[in-house]
Amino acid sequence: MTRSILLLALAMGVILGPLEGRGEVPSFGGAVKGGLTLSVIYDNNPYDPRLSTAWGFSCLIEGAGLKVLFDTGGDGPLLLSNMEALGLRAEGIEAVVLSHIHGDHTGGLQVLLRRLQGVTLYLPQSFPQGFKDRVRLHGARVREVRGPLEICPGVYSTGEMGRGLKEQALLLRTRVGTILITGCAHPGVVQMVARARELTGGPISLVMGGFHLLGLPQAEVREIARALRGLGVCCVGPCHCSGQEARRVFREEFGPRFIEVGVGRRIGLKEIEGMVRRRR
Repeated sequence: MTRSILLLALAMGVILGPLEGRGEVPSFGGAVKGGLTLSVIYDNNPYDPRLSTAWGFSCLIEGAGLKVLFDTGGDGPLLLSNMEALGLRAEGIEAVVLSHIHGDHTGGLQVLLRRLQGVTLYLPQSFPQGFKDRVRLHGARVREVRGPLEICPGVYSTGEMGRGLKEQALLLRTRVGTILITGCAHPGVVQMVARARELTGGPISLVMGGFHLLGLPQAEVREIARALRGLGVCCVGPCHCSGQEARRVFREEFGPRFIEVGVGRRIGLKEIEGMVRRRR
C-alpha cells in the first residue's frame, strides 16, 4: 500500500494536473537569507496558554523579504488577540496568502484588513468573484494564483492544486532545505510534498500545517507518514485538521524530528536546522 501511495504521488501529471499551461514557472533559485521565524497564531491545538484555541489555522512568517501571513483562521478578533499575546503587530503584515476558500482559513480576513494598508492578497484563482471584490473594497491588491509563483525571494506558492476544491501551499526556500506549510492539504499531503519536490528539486526539511487526516484509519495514516519519509521529508509538524491520532502516529514515525505544533508555537530556522542534523 505504501508503494501505491508513492506511485500515486509521483503520477502528478494525472492527479495534480500538469504545470504546463499555468504561466511561467519561477526558477525557485532564491532563498530566504538570514533568520526565519514561523509563528502559529491560530489553531485548534493548544501550545502557549496565553493564546486561545479555535478551529482553523494561521501562521505568520517573519524574516523573509516580506512579512507574510498564511491563512487568517476563522475569527478576526481572536486572530488579532493571539497576535497581541505574542507581541506581534498586525500592521506590519505586507502579504496575506490564503490556502483555500473554507471559512476556518479565511474568516479572519475582513477584520484583519481594517488594520492593513497596501497589503497584497494571494488567493487561488478559483475563489468566488464576490470574495475578490469584497477584498478590493478594503484597499487590498488581489493577486490571483493559478500556477506556481514567487511572492518574494525565497517565498513561493505551489500554485492551485487538486480537483474540485483548489488549494495552494506555501514554500520557503532556506539554507537547510524547503519548508512546506499547508492549510488543510485537501489535495493530499503526500501529493503536495511531491509537488514541492518537483518544483524545488531539493530536500524538504519541514512539512507543517493541516494534513487533513482526521478520522482516517491508523494503518492508512501510518502509510502516509512513511510515504512522506520515503519522499525525503525530514521533520513534520501536523496540526489543525490532522487529528490527535494522526499526530501520535507521526510522532512515532518521525521520533525526534516531530515538532509539536499548536497555537502560540514559534519555530526558528536554527531549531529546524538542529532537528535536521539529528539522527533517528
